[in-house]
Amino acid sequence: MPRDKVIHSYVVENVATITDFFSFYSLPSTILKHEQHKELRVAYSYYNVSTTGRLREGMEDMLVVSKELGYDVFNALDVMENDSFLSQLKFNIGDGHLHYYIYNWRVGGGDLLPQDLGLVLV
Repeated sequence: MPRDKVIHSYVVENVATITDFFSFYSLPSTILKHEQHKELRVAYSYYNVSTTGRLREGMEDMLVVSKELGYDVFNALDVMENDSFLSQLKFNIGDGHLHYYIYNWRVGGGDLLPQDLGLVLV
C-alpha cells in the first residue's frame, strides 16, 4: 500500500485481475550550505512486476508519477530484467560499484551478472 513520502505504487488491472505492479520508495537527502535548495528528493525503484511484458512502459509511468510528486532524481539498479529497459529510458550508469555482502551465502561457479540477481531490500 502506498504511504505518502515513503512508498508509492502503481497497478495495472485487466477486468478484475492485477497484471502489473510498479513501485518506488523515497529517500530524501539534506543539502547543506545552499541558500536556495534544502532537500534533494530521490526515488528508488522497488518492486516491478509485469505479466504483460510492459516493464518499460510501467517504468515510464513511474517516472511520470515521481516527477508529478516532486521528486528530483529516480534511481534504479540493473538487476533482474531492469537492464532490458534502463538504456531505452536514458538512465545513466552510476559512477560507482555496489557490493552486496550476504552473510553465510556462497554463489558457486563463475561470475554472477546483475541480470541473474534478484534482491529484496528491507
